[in-house]
Amino acid sequence: MIAFHTIGDACIAAGQQPALALNYARSRDAADSALLRGLWLDASVLSDPASMITPGQYHQLLANTLRALNSPDTSFMLGQHLLPGHNGAISHALLHAQNLRQALELLTAWHARLTPLLCPRLREENGIAVLYWVDSYGAPSLLPALVEMHMTAVAAMCRWLGGERLPWRFCFNRAAPAHVEQHEVHLGSELRFNCHLDAMLIDSTWLDRPWPRGNAVAASVALRNAAGEAAALPSLLDAMYDYLLERVRRVPSQEQAAADFGASPATLKRYLSRHGTHFQAELDQVRTHVALHLFHSRRADNEAVAQYLGFHDATNFRRSFKRWTGKTPALLRDALLA
Repeated sequence: MIAFHTIGDACIAAGQQPALALNYARSRDAADSALLRGLWLDASVLSDPASMITPGQYHQLLANTLRALNSPDTSFMLGQHLLPGHNGAISHALLHAQNLRQALELLTAWHARLTPLLCPRLREENGIAVLYWVDSYGAPSLLPALVEMHMTAVAAMCRWLGGERLPWRFCFNRAAPAHVEQHEVHLGSELRFNCHLDAMLIDSTWLDRPWPRGNAVAASVALRNAAGEAAALPSLLDAMYDYLLERVRRVPSQEQAAADFGASPATLKRYLSRHGTHFQAELDQVRTHVALHLFHSRRADNEAVAQYLGFHDATNFRRSFKRWTGKTPALLRDALLA
C-alpha cells in the first residue's frame, strides 16, 4: 500500500518557512490580524519549533501575506529567504553542496522539508538539465506566486553557493504578466511564458563545476545526520504523480489506483477532490509532461509519442493532447524546438 499524507495533515514545521513568511510580512508593516485570518491559530504557534501546521494553513498564510502586502515583489522576496533554509541537517548538507548537481539532487530528494508546497523534479538529457515544479497540495490560485517564490529560491541559493549568477532559463505555465520587471530583477531576462510547464533549464556543463563553498566532509556528515531523522511521507499528489509516471505506458484504472493507495474508489475520489483535482486531471498532467519531454529532449514525432503513451494511433493522441493543453502537438512541438 502506498503511504501518503493530505492537505489537512499537520506536517509542516510552523517555526521554519511559515515563520519566515510571517516575519517578512511583519517587517513590511502587515498586521497579524490580517496575516493570521482563517488560520485558526495564534501567532505564538509560528515561533514554536515544535509546532506543526497543515499545508492548507500554510497556503492561507501565504495568500494572506500576498493580499496584505499587495506588492508585485512579495513572492520573489519570500523566495530569497527560502533556501538553504533552517531545516536541520538537510539544510546543512545543502549549504555545503559541492556543485549544482549535488544541490539539485538534495533538493529533489528532500523536498518535503525544503520545498513542501511544490515538488521539484529533475531531468537531464541531451546536454540540458531541467528542474520542473509540480503542485504538491492543489493550490491553483496560489500557483503563480508559489512558482515565482520557489524559482527565486533556487536561483538565489545557486548564486550564493556557486559564487556567480547561473544562466538559468525559465519557463512558466501561464500567460505573461502585464509587467515582468520583478521577474527580470530576480530571475533574469531568459523568460518564456505559455510553456505548459513550470521549469528551470540550464546547460549540463554547469552541473559539476565545483562551488567555492562546497565541503565534501561537512556535506557527508550532514547527510548521515539527516538519514537518522524521521522520513517525511509524500503528499497524496506527489505520490500519485510518481505512481502514474511509473505506469504511464500502461495506465491503471482508477479502481486499481485506489486499491494500490489502500482506499476505496470513492475515498480516493474524495481525497483528490479536497486537493482540487481528480484522477483524470492527474493522469493528463503526467501524460502532458512526458509528451513535452519527448518532444523537447528526444525530438520525437506524434507517432512516437502516441506509441510511447499507449495510444492506438496518432490521431487519438493529437485529440487528447489538444484537450490537455489547448494546442495541437505540432504547434507546441515547434514552439519548444524554436
